[in-house]
Amino acid sequence: MNPGLPILRLGDVLLSGLLDDLDDATALAFTDELADRIADEGIRGVVIDISRLELIDSFVARVLMQLADTGRLLGTRMVVAGMRPAVAITLSELGLQLTGVQTALNAEQAMELLGWRRPAEAAEEAPHAP
Repeated sequence: MNPGLPILRLGDVLLSGLLDDLDDATALAFTDELADRIADEGIRGVVIDISRLELIDSFVARVLMQLADTGRLLGTRMVVAGMRPAVAITLSELGLQLTGVQTALNAEQAMELLGWRRPAEAAEEAPHAP
């Protein structure tokens, strides 16, 4: 049995990822948990890291589209990070579009798109008291 996919919170951003061996039950539980957390925790952005996906099939593509739609409908910016060229080609060949979703080369760039900075960087940029 798949234990589920971890969802990490960094400030008002959630970070998670998809794996090749995603099954129906895990996908449904993941989508439900993500939607609940977006609504309950006032999440402003979600990063879905797909860098571990070597290839994508129609099921995983549909799950990714559903996640993107769910987040967007809840008013959250969605960023898909780490898409491999083979995955991009497959999505294009399947005619699938991730409407309303930004993409980034990796999770760090995705976090930057959402305006998130490491605490040390934020402290350095904060105005200092006289």
